[in-house]
Amino acid sequence: MRFLTALRQPTIRKLEILGDADIVVGIPTYMNANTVRKVIKTVCQGLHMYFPGKKALIFVSDGGSTDDTREVAQSVDLSDYDHEKIVAIYRGLPGKGSALRAVFEAAKFLDAEAVALFDADLRSITPEWVRNILTPVFEGYEYVTPYYKRYKYDGTITNTIAYPLTRALFGKGIRQPIGGDFGVGSSLFNHYVNQDVWETDVARFGIDIWMTVNAITGGFRIAQARLGAKVHDVKDPAKHLSGMFRQVVGTIFNLLDEYEGYWKKVKGSEDVPVLGEFAGEDPPPFDIDLLALIEYFKLGYENFGALWRNILEPEDYRVYEALYYEENPDKFVIPNETWARTVYRYAITFHSMTRQRFKVLNTLIPLYNLNVANLYNRLRDADTVKAEEFFDEMAATFEELKEYFVNLWEGIRSENVTSY
Repeated sequence: MRFLTALRQPTIRKLEILGDADIVVGIPTYMNANTVRKVIKTVCQGLHMYFPGKKALIFVSDGGSTDDTREVAQSVDLSDYDHEKIVAIYRGLPGKGSALRAVFEAAKFLDAEAVALFDADLRSITPEWVRNILTPVFEGYEYVTPYYKRYKYDGTITNTIAYPLTRALFGKGIRQPIGGDFGVGSSLFNHYVNQDVWETDVARFGIDIWMTVNAITGGFRIAQARLGAKVHDVKDPAKHLSGMFRQVVGTIFNLLDEYEGYWKKVKGSEDVPVLGEFAGEDPPPFDIDLLALIEYFKLGYENFGALWRNILEPEDYRVYEALYYEENPDKFVIPNETWARTVYRYAITFHSMTRQRFKVLNTLIPLYNLNVANLYNRLRDADTVKAEEFFDEMAATFEELKEYFVNLWEGIRSENVTSY
């Protein structure tokens, strides 16, 4: 069913009673009973400490949790703070995008000046996060992205795809384009609400990269806010990220079609201001399952090797072929150029096909798992500074190969890959 709004009638009635607000803090939730209380309480503290003169609404936008998420959120006592709270189930496709659509619509309804968005599984949020995300909005920035300290194995989709493509193709060095915690000004969230995307993967996990690309292409003023470590529910790439991968990467590839006229003209990249002081703790280390990543890749080679040969450059296919026969886990490394060309070739294939795009995109996931194994091996002894240098080098490789990608885009047709 297609919904004209993500807000249900009981929610609209509560907004009518509230009337207006200066700030709306959106917390999208799904099965977050263990963490949502801390997020709400910390947001309240941040609003109280740093924005005492602002009327604020905390909007918990839930995806139909079957645990006690809504009950826990509703039970948080705000009597010590002069803030309002609404806990509601949104309408629309299940996913973070639909949750944020409801938040943006509520902010528009209340004629708010600013929206702050915080993930509900945050364990490291502090009151200063609220200050650092919202202050730039009140200073004239319309889109504020997070600038975290993250452990070197965290954020692998960001580090290996979203960040390099945002920088290389759209020309902005936004370190966390899908970070999850954002500040949005009124002109931009009104722009978001008016877009006809809420029946697509934007309504799911594709929302963050869609917001970032729209802010860039729309010419909105952008900054990054230092937030310290993002400690949240860690997901092992080999086990938990396939669905998110399809939606995020599929959204990016779709956006390349939509904004072709923009990104083709972009030359190089520029830094985006990083504001504020780091707030909170350093990221805790964790491990990932190297053998599971390798096994996923090898199974992918057995199933999709013939298709990879058709999609990839011969020199890159030979890299993957050799690794299929490799037995030593420590030798699973690939050149940055191989990974960049692989992503670009898949973007071209996605662009060239009119049917079964996402079936072909699924065949990139084993190669992504291999690249995470590559990160594990190459960063095993790296500290945070060295890891960041590595990710910057990877993004620079994507930038250096942009002309290669543009030439493919302009010349390739689906003569080689027409079906799956």
